[in-house]
Amino acid sequence: MGKKKGYLAEEQGGDEKRKSPTICGTNYPVSIGFIVVNEFCERFSYYGMKAVLTLYFIHYLKWDKDLSTAVYHAFSSLCYFTPILGALIADSWLGKFKTIIYLSIVYVIGHVVKSVGAIPDVGDSTLHIGLSMAGLILIAFGTGGIKPCVAAFGGDQFEEEHTEERRKFFSIFYMSINAGSVLSTVITPILRSDVQCFGSDCYALAFGVPAALMIIATVVFIAGSGLYKKSPPEGNVLLHVCKCMGFAIRNRWRNSDHEAKREHWLDWAEEKYPKRLIAEIKMVLRVLVLYIPLPMFWALFDQQGSRWTLQATRMNMDFGAFVLKPDQMQMLNALLILVFIPIFDMGVYPLIGLCKIKLTPLRKMAAGMIFAALAFGAATIVERSVIETVVEPPPASTSLLKVLNLAEGDISVGVEGHAGLFPQPIASYQDPGEYKSLPLNGFTQAVTVTLTFNGAKHYYVKSFSEEEAYSLVVHNDDLGIHCNLVKDNIKKSENGMAHLRFINTLNEDFNITVKDEHFYVPSGFGISNGEFVVREKYPNVRCESRSRNVTLDLGLLDFGASYTFILRGPPEAIELTKIEDVHANNVHIAWQVPQYILITAGEVMFSITGLEFSYSQAPANMKSVLQAGWLMTVAFGNVIVLIVAEGAGMEQWMEFLLFAGLLVGVCIIFSIMAYFYTYVDPDNLDKMYGDEATEEAEDDLQKNPKDGMDMRELGQSESGRSTKM
Repeated sequence: MGKKKGYLAEEQGGDEKRKSPTICGTNYPVSIGFIVVNEFCERFSYYGMKAVLTLYFIHYLKWDKDLSTAVYHAFSSLCYFTPILGALIADSWLGKFKTIIYLSIVYVIGHVVKSVGAIPDVGDSTLHIGLSMAGLILIAFGTGGIKPCVAAFGGDQFEEEHTEERRKFFSIFYMSINAGSVLSTVITPILRSDVQCFGSDCYALAFGVPAALMIIATVVFIAGSGLYKKSPPEGNVLLHVCKCMGFAIRNRWRNSDHEAKREHWLDWAEEKYPKRLIAEIKMVLRVLVLYIPLPMFWALFDQQGSRWTLQATRMNMDFGAFVLKPDQMQMLNALLILVFIPIFDMGVYPLIGLCKIKLTPLRKMAAGMIFAALAFGAATIVERSVIETVVEPPPASTSLLKVLNLAEGDISVGVEGHAGLFPQPIASYQDPGEYKSLPLNGFTQAVTVTLTFNGAKHYYVKSFSEEEAYSLVVHNDDLGIHCNLVKDNIKKSENGMAHLRFINTLNEDFNITVKDEHFYVPSGFGISNGEFVVREKYPNVRCESRSRNVTLDLGLLDFGASYTFILRGPPEAIELTKIEDVHANNVHIAWQVPQYILITAGEVMFSITGLEFSYSQAPANMKSVLQAGWLMTVAFGNVIVLIVAEGAGMEQWMEFLLFAGLLVGVCIIFSIMAYFYTYVDPDNLDKMYGDEATEEAEDDLQKNPKDGMDMRELGQSESGRSTKM
């Protein structure tokens, strides 16, 4: 019992004590190298898989945005509920080493199942969904289960007196987390998009590489087995806390009518538990009460991988030298974290101190909330600009209509019951401009369209369906004026692809090949099928007929745009008229940088400060309880997003504004709670109680050996666990 929990400095080998080997004569154990590499690979596998997860739901499983967002945050929430299970298993049953190995195997199985579920030829859509969900659940149990164990296990490898080396290890450990995050959010989107398999984006590879990294992480960790110091299961302090609280509640309930009231409800546990333990739980509860408003911060922070990624898909991602993927933008947070931590520690905080402003930990956390709210204010402004390039789908009992005049002269268009819909004559080959809203009397309606050409009126009856967009394509020939009603694609591609179609005014059929897509365009104003193609310049597109083979210059087919190309010209050549039916994404993705800067500044002030505050306000043996509480705030934050995504049913910019407003309101509540909070020094417990806990534990041991052992364990220190993982 003479060695502290979590920091066994030596291993017993018979009567001889031996120390773990160190690196080049330093005080750093060789074993930490295996742990750091393991953490890098594990974080690569987790963040790499998660980076493409939202787009996988939308493009592969064909879910809508709200369902995709809800499932994404349900998975994130489960990842932060399961650490409690991992801590219980490690501390009460298997120990950290075996827990990491067994749950890493579960983790690997989850990745493999997830990767197999992304192979198109494996079963029907129901099987894909089943495999995907099963894989995500296993991954959540794996990553969450090992989360509270790996950092603490690394700390266990150091000698008790080497506190400075241990502190530097946690800095290196934190760097490995961010390095894995940055690299994975760069690489896996490239594997998804640039590597094509099964005729589309290769999600199987994008999930398979993280699976391979998790296998490597597990193998590396096992390879260092002979070098580790392995602490046996020592009992979980969270269980002791729950037992003490439960006993206090039961005892108060049984005796409330017979005894005078006590100062605090936990004092009802004094009959069985040491006063020091009760005092420690009181201190922890005061901090946990402050945690109540915190989930709202995480509700905003974790939307970087869902709503913000979806916002990026509708933006211009061209930086000239390279084109960014929408799911790669998440790497900016990890990069900025590495930059901001030293800037805040060595620059911002000292400058604020020079201004005679007392910046307490709770004030820092409140400021972090404000920064996060400002980030969502910036996201709202960006979203408002983004939707200006989007054609809003028509509501029920309404359709959209525009007119494309390919006749050799101006035409006037009248629509029955809506005389002012097209008030001005439409010039030949004029860009049709914006869609007009056409109200309908029900799901479908036959509408009479009047065309006036060269002074003569022509009447046509066309059938319109609600919630559809149409182009009325008008042309003339020797027999008179004609028109075709064609359904349009107004929905922007969520992966930045461009949509195009062709209209052939010439007297021969054409086959046109654009990259891997083929278009058949019949003669006599025939219209091809519409297809999506990758965003890029197309200067040499093959166009073939029975009599000739020519190349067409389509120019740049930009992010998210829909184009109609009209083939026209003299018999000896082909001229192209390019019409942009739906505007390209003209808001550059660089406009997301301010919101990432603000949310990362908020993270530095909120998350890191919150951990420091929590640890400073709790006794050493209660840190794992606060760790569990902190992780639960992240889990509940994701639950909030899940509820709003499925239940709010509002436009995206309004949802962003709602979250910003809610966080400001929560920040005010938190600031009031912080104002009444009194900072404490847990070390004062030693002065107040001295060896009282130990004496009471010994008495309890004589009465009940099992409970006595529990009490003695509570007096020993437990290593801290990292949360930003």
